[in-house]
Order: sequence, then structure tokens, then C-alpha cells
Amino acid sequence: MANQGQHFVAVIGGAVSGSVCTEILADKGIKVAVIEQNSRPYGKIEDGLPRWHVEQRRQEYARIDARMKKPGVYFVPNTKIGRDVDFNDLCTKWGFSAVILANGAWRDRDLGVPGADDYVEKGLYYQNPFIYWYNHKNEKTYDGPKLEAPDETIVVGGGLASIDVVKVLQLENYERALSARGFKVDMHELEKRGVPAVCKDLGVDPKELGVKGCLLIYRRRVQDMPLQQPPDNATAEQIAKTEQVRQKVLRLAQDKFLFRVQDCTLTQGILVENGRMVGLKVVRTKVEGRKADPIPGTEQDLRAPLVISSIGSVPEKIPGVMMKGEYYTFADENTLPRYTGCDDAVFGVGNVVTGQGNIRVSLVHSQKVTNELIARYILGDGDLSAVYAAKEALAGAEAGAVEIKVKALPALSTQQTVALEQRITAQQRKVGYTSDYDSWIAKVTPPDLE
Repeated sequence: MANQGQHFVAVIGGAVSGSVCTEILADKGIKVAVIEQNSRPYGKIEDGLPRWHVEQRRQEYARIDARMKKPGVYFVPNTKIGRDVDFNDLCTKWGFSAVILANGAWRDRDLGVPGADDYVEKGLYYQNPFIYWYNHKNEKTYDGPKLEAPDETIVVGGGLASIDVVKVLQLENYERALSARGFKVDMHELEKRGVPAVCKDLGVDPKELGVKGCLLIYRRRVQDMPLQQPPDNATAEQIAKTEQVRQKVLRLAQDKFLFRVQDCTLTQGILVENGRMVGLKVVRTKVEGRKADPIPGTEQDLRAPLVISSIGSVPEKIPGVMMKGEYYTFADENTLPRYTGCDDAVFGVGNVVTGQGNIRVSLVHSQKVTNELIARYILGDGDLSAVYAAKEALAGAEAGAVEIKVKALPALSTQQTVALEQRITAQQRKVGYTSDYDSWIAKVTPPDLE
């Protein structure tokens, strides 16, 4: 039975930001219901971070698991806001002290070419479903789309996520090419050591395998790629050093995975044949500062068996959630963005607040993370502990602001708390959750998951 004066908070999303927020609230005696759209609360660590990061994935899973098992935490899986629970009802009728949006950025930003989305899975993929397929395709229970990773795919991007997409393509194609020669190559070894090193040990010239390589196109210059962020209030010298690091990181990645890059290239249209996208219409750009203007007369057609758009992720559209453009409507109150679509206590933390100033990138890697670590992230020569430690530290700062806000709100009576607990446990029963977190995770984890 809850004590009088209890606060009870709903956290939507259980990955890094949501779980850190949950832990801090729970440690302060605040009850928390974590409403998670998936069976497991790992978010993009599971479905956005490519599967070769095995040890890092296990470490982050363990941290999230520990937070979900804190006293006073109610885990509510397989419950999607807008589908299973109405957003406005959750905010206004369930009775929570506050609602925290920590549901991340799962929707790919549109390619930005009219008509392109008519060809999704017909010559066009987006990054998020592509990485999800790659991570889960070998599971016996996988029943999602059967995607492909053909040679000479075009990837539109320039950031860290697009490098992951490029690596997936190159690993898939060299695995196939080596298999055709009778060599069984482990994906993890190929990713860790690189294509040239593995081929050398096998006595094979990579050029003889017939892999032409995928093509990464970027609208600005290589040195502008957001592969590393300069310090806040950077000097001209620091900016120049950051640009050099970006060029070096990309060059090392190309040497290791043998993909091609074409910078200063802007997508303007699509090529379609027989009801399928077969490439892009592009133009070269002139880059001045933040501008990348098309150069008349430099138009060209780039043909490809597949195009993958990897130009960023934004929050999913949720019925009932007001949006301004691609983002939810938040007002930045000091360090804690408040959702402005209703009068109730609804706040946002983590990547769901993209573009509001407090979250600059999905993986924090500015002053707190060295240039060498960023290179290792792309090249796969190390773990991501420092990257996630920085992200968790930022989530902790946000959660501290949440706690202050929540404690300033009217507390719930014992009767209100009990009624809310009953409503939460009813939803848990509806999805088959037994209130035993470890048993649930064991039940929903595929036995052949890497």
C-alpha cells in the first residue's frame, strides 16, 4: 500500500534516457510506470546499433535491466502509445503526477524527393528498418520483411548512422563473395579486422572478388560530415582540427571496408523503371558555410539496384501528440523541455527532443569523448563504453530536472495511487506480463539472438 503523498510518473520508452530517468526517480521514492512499445526495453541499442557490437550490447542491456528492477518500477511492455493507450487519456485520465516522453527518434527523416516514398521496398529502403532487418534476420523467429543488401547500393547520408549502413552493405557483399570462393568468414572477424586484412590471410585479392562497393553520397564536403563535433564555442583552430579528424576517420573507414564516397552531391529526383526505383538524379553542390547550393549544368543520373536513405531520425508521429514540423512541440524551460500540447505535466528527455538544443546528437560525443573513440566507433576497434557513459550522464542531468519538477507537483492520495496501480497491472496482464521482469525477458529473448 502506498504512503500518503506518493508521486507516480509514467515514462514512455525504456532505453537509455527512459531507464536513467526511471532509476533516478525510483531512487527518490517516486513510483514509475515504464510504458514500452517493444517486448524488451533496449531501444536502439538493440534495434539501431548494428549487431557486431555484441559485448557493448550486453553491457547496456544489463544496465537497463538493473534499472527496470528497482523497487517501485512497473514495466509495461508491448504497449504503444497511440495504438494501445490513447496519449491524451494517459496524460489526463490515468492519474499520473507527470508523464515523461523518452520514446526516442524511430522515424526516418524523409528523403525529401517528391514521390520517393512510393518506392519503399521497391528500390528504396530507410535506415531504421534496414538495420532492424540486419540485426534480426538470422533469428528463427524473425517474421519481418526480407530485405536485400546488393552491391553498388547508394547510401544517402554523411553521419555516423550512414557509416553503419555502409558497413552492413560491405560486410554482406564480401561475406557472399568469399563464400562463393569456398571461404566461410565470420562477420565479427570481418568487421573487426577489415576486408583487406581478412582477404590477405585467405590469400585472396579483394579486387578479384568482383565487389564494386556501395556509394555514400553527401550534400556537403567530407570535412563537413558530422562524424565528430567540435567543442562548444570552438575557435577557428579547433574547427579546422575537427575537420581534419572527420577526413581521417572517413579515409580509415574506406580503407577498412572498401566503399566509395562522393561528396558535394545533392539528391534532386529519382529514376524509375518498371515500377521500381533504379537510382537518383543528383547535382553537384557549391559549399559556402552552412549552405550547399546546386551548381547548374552538373546534373547527373546515378543508377543503383538499391537506395538507402540515412539522413537522420525524428520522433514518430503519435495520434494526439501535437507537432511542429517533424518534432513534438516543446518549450525549453531551463534544461527540461515541457510538452506544450496540453496543460498537464508532460516533459521530454533524450532524443525525442531532437532539435531543441539540449540533445545535439543521438550519441553524445563532443568534448567528453575523444577523437580516437569516435574513430573506434566507426572502425569497430573498441567498445562504446565512454560514448554511452556520456549519454547516460546527460540523461541523468535531465532526469534530475524531472525529479525537481515532479516533487513540486501535488502528490497523489493513497486512493489515487492504488487506483493507478490497478490500472497499470491490468495493462500488464493484457499483454501477458507477470510482474517478474527476469522471467519476462527470458521468455521474450530469441534463443539464437547474437
